[in-house]
Amino acid sequence: MVDCPQFGPNLFAPEAIDPETRSINDRIAEATRNSPPRWEIPLEVERKAASQGAGMLPRAERLESAVTRNIPGPAGEISIRILTPRGDPIEGVYVHFHAGGFCLGSADGQDPMLYSIANNARVAAISVDYRLAPEHPYPAGLDDAEAAIWWVVNSARREFGVERVVVGGESAGAVLSLAAALRLRDRRSYTGLSGLNLSQGAYEFSSFLPSMRKATNTLIITRQTLEVHLNRYAPEGLRDKPDISPLRAELNDMPRALFTVGTLDPTLDDSMFMYMRWIAASNRAELAIYPGGIHGFNFLPTALGRKACAHIERFIADCCSLGKG
Repeated sequence: MVDCPQFGPNLFAPEAIDPETRSINDRIAEATRNSPPRWEIPLEVERKAASQGAGMLPRAERLESAVTRNIPGPAGEISIRILTPRGDPIEGVYVHFHAGGFCLGSADGQDPMLYSIANNARVAAISVDYRLAPEHPYPAGLDDAEAAIWWVVNSARREFGVERVVVGGESAGAVLSLAAALRLRDRRSYTGLSGLNLSQGAYEFSSFLPSMRKATNTLIITRQTLEVHLNRYAPEGLRDKPDISPLRAELNDMPRALFTVGTLDPTLDDSMFMYMRWIAASNRAELAIYPGGIHGFNFLPTALGRKACAHIERFIADCCSLGKG
């Protein structure tokens, strides 16, 4: 567990931001200065740009070593993408849910990151193509997430010779990971996950926390952008449900978790509040806060991003190592 004295005011001071992080943040701000706000861009335009590698964050190379297959889902088959490490042994499975505000993204958009996790954490990394809004609003994506994790839990020994399963993702993927883990506990009485890797998630959608409410001019994501995504995903009358706003859930009997966020991310309060609620419910948790990190900073080619990714890989490896977790 993180030692609380690490979290002093110096962590949030402008001077804590390293020159490389400051420089890339400035370049992103300049590159988007004269662009239309994201919340005004039609979804089909944003999807096309992202598929062509022209989105807000760079699209990763698609690796030929990945294997795509289908598994049973609640509304037909779910496509998953599997990356396995070089050599033996495999010690666990990491089930990953991509970012994209519940409306964007795909399982093949982060192959290099997942291949690095596979090799450094010695896991089979599985990314899930869950259904997207607005074509498939809540609860479709969450239904797929729950079904995919449950399939892995019941198939890991047969498919990969292991039993330990870690679940996680970034942004919307973190929300789906957490909400699906709660569903497994409540609907299936299953509390056997070895860990949750929760990066830059927003966990309170019915009334945004302060860092999101004031985020009107932040990089990559703003309050206005999140509101547009939410309007596509879940009507206002449903947003106080723990399925959608898991900060409101009872959090007992949950696995150990790693919460990752940057100091310039509008989801900062969500990670800090959830971390405190997690440990108050007698669960194990770590909170990793990175000075100057914007939303999606771990996808950027910086020392800060690499540091966050390395921490995540160590966490997943530790969750999957025998005798730990």
